[in-house]
Amino acid sequence: MEEVSMFTNKTDQSSQDLITGSEVLLRCLLMEGTECVFGYPGGNVLYIYDAMVNNPDFKHILTRHEQGAIHAADGYARSTGKTGVCIATSGPGATNLVTGIATAYMDSVPLVIITGNVPTTVIGTDAFQEADIISITMPITKHSYSVRDVHDLPRIIHEAFYIASTGRKGPVLIDIPKDVSNHKMYYDPSNKLNLQLQGYSATPNPDPTEIDKLIQAIAESEKPVIIAGGGVVYSNASDELLKFVNKTKIPVTTTLLGLGGFPSAHDLWLGMLGHHGTYTANMAIQNADLIISIGSRFDDRVTMKVDGFAPNAKWIAHIDIDPAEIGKIIKTDIACVGDIKAVLGYANTKAKPSKSNHWISNIQENKSMYPLRYKDSETELKPQYVLEMINSTTRGNAIITTDVGQHQMWVAQFYKFNHSRSLVTSGGSGTMGFGFPSAIGAQVGNPNRLVISINGDGGMQMCAQEMAICAINNIPVKIVVINNQVLGMVRQQQEIIYESRYSQIDLAGSPDFVKLAEAYGVKGLRASTKAEAHHIWQEALETPGPVLVEFVVPREENVYPMVLGGTTLDQLIMGDFE
Repeated sequence: MEEVSMFTNKTDQSSQDLITGSEVLLRCLLMEGTECVFGYPGGNVLYIYDAMVNNPDFKHILTRHEQGAIHAADGYARSTGKTGVCIATSGPGATNLVTGIATAYMDSVPLVIITGNVPTTVIGTDAFQEADIISITMPITKHSYSVRDVHDLPRIIHEAFYIASTGRKGPVLIDIPKDVSNHKMYYDPSNKLNLQLQGYSATPNPDPTEIDKLIQAIAESEKPVIIAGGGVVYSNASDELLKFVNKTKIPVTTTLLGLGGFPSAHDLWLGMLGHHGTYTANMAIQNADLIISIGSRFDDRVTMKVDGFAPNAKWIAHIDIDPAEIGKIIKTDIACVGDIKAVLGYANTKAKPSKSNHWISNIQENKSMYPLRYKDSETELKPQYVLEMINSTTRGNAIITTDVGQHQMWVAQFYKFNHSRSLVTSGGSGTMGFGFPSAIGAQVGNPNRLVISINGDGGMQMCAQEMAICAINNIPVKIVVINNQVLGMVRQQQEIIYESRYSQIDLAGSPDFVKLAEAYGVKGLRASTKAEAHHIWQEALETPGPVLVEFVVPREENVYPMVLGGTTLDQLIMGDFE
C-alpha cells in the first residue's frame, strides 16, 4: 500500500492522482508560476525528463552546457524579479552549476536549482556520476535539500521557492536521487501548504526609531550622499527612492548592480562610484558628512581602501534587509534593517529637505568640469563610442546584459539606464561567460523587450555554444562582441600596476565570430569604423531573430577613471585627462 503524503486527504483518495516524484516536481514548479526551466539531461534525471513528455504545459529549454543553463535562469530572475529554475544531472552535471550558483549567491538572485543524484541505495559508495553536491555548494546556497522520501517533495519544492524569493534572496538547491524521482505518491494540488519555517524570518520589520534617527541626521546634514545598490532593484523600491530623493534633495550615486534603480537623467544622479566610478561620485563620497547606503553592502570595489572611505562623514546610515551586512565592512551609526521598499515608504512620510543647496552646486560644478571622457578617433572605432551609439539608438530602454571586463565598465559608464531591472551583470563574483546566456534568460522572461548582450571576445568564447539555442528557438537576442583581441582588463592592470609586463593575455587566435555565428545559424555582422558601426547596428536592430555584431576596437584602450587597490576613492587615475 502506498504511503499517503501530507498533501493528501486521507479520507478520500478518489480525487487524487497516484503519480511519480518526477510528475510531482513538474506540477509543483507549474504551481509556483515557473514559465521556463533551463537544463541539460543525464542518467540520474531521466525520470524527470521522461515526465516532461506527457506534460505539454511544462516549458524546458535545452542549453548546450549546464553553465549556460544556470546563467540563463539567473538572467531570467534578475530581469523579471521572479525565481529562475534550472535542472542538471548528478556528478559533473551538478558540479558544472557551481560557478553559476556562486554568481547568484554573491548577487542575491532567487534561483531554485534541481539536481539529480544516484539512487539512495548507492549514495556514499562513489557510484558512477556521484558527487556530494550539497556539501560542495553549502557555502554558496541560501539553503539546500536532499530529498530521501517522495512524500516530502511537494513541501520541499514550495519551501525552496519561498526561501529563495523572500528576505535577502538567493539560490536554493534541491537534490533528488534517481529512485526518489520514480517513487509514487498520492498527490492532491488542491490542498494548501501553510509555510511556517522554524528559525527562518523572511523579512524583519523596520524599526521606526532608527528611521527617525535617519530623518534627523538628514535634517542636520549639509553634504549628504545616497549610495543606491542592488537592493533597491531587488525590492522594487525605485519609485520610493525617487520620491525620497525629491523630498530630501540628496544626491545619489549607484553601485554597478544599482544601475537603473535610480533614473540616470535625474539632476541629482552622480553616476557609478568606486573602482571605475566617476570623479563626481567618488569625490562626493570623500567629502560627504552623511552617507546613506541603501541596499549596498559596501563591497571592496565601492569602498576601495576601507580606512580611507568617507573620512568626513559624521554619520553612516545603512538600510538593508540582511542584518548581517550592517557594520560588516563600515562602522554604522544608523541601522535600518528591513525591506527597502518598506523602510523608504515610512521615511517618505516624514522626509524633509536637507541643507544641501550649496553642496548640490558644488557637485554640479564637478559634473561639468570632470565628465566621463575618452579620446575619440576618426580612424579607429572606440569601444566607448560603440556604447554611446547603442545608448542613443535604444534611448536607454533596452535590457542590457554584460560579461565581465572592460566592456562591462564601459556599459556602466556610457549606457544610461532609465528603468530598474534593465542591467543584468555579474557583480560580486565577476563571472566571465555570464553575459550571453543570461541574455537568453532575460529574453525568455521579457519576450517583448529588446535584449542586448554585450561581451568581450574573451567571455564570449566561454558560452558561445548557446548560440545554437538562440537559432533553434528564435530567441532574438542582439549579441555584441567588443573585440580587442586581448583580455582587456587584465592587460590594463598589467600595464598600470605591473609596468607593462604582459603575460598570457593575447586572444589573437580567437575564431572569426561572424563565421562562428553563421555556423550556429545566427546572422553575423562586423564593423571596424564609425560608418560601418552605424550601418550594421541598424541592420541588426531591424533583423528579426538573433544577430551577432562584432565591433573591432583598439586593444590599447583603457577604462578611466580608475582607483587602484589600496588607495582611496579620491586618488583617481584619469588617464588621458589627468
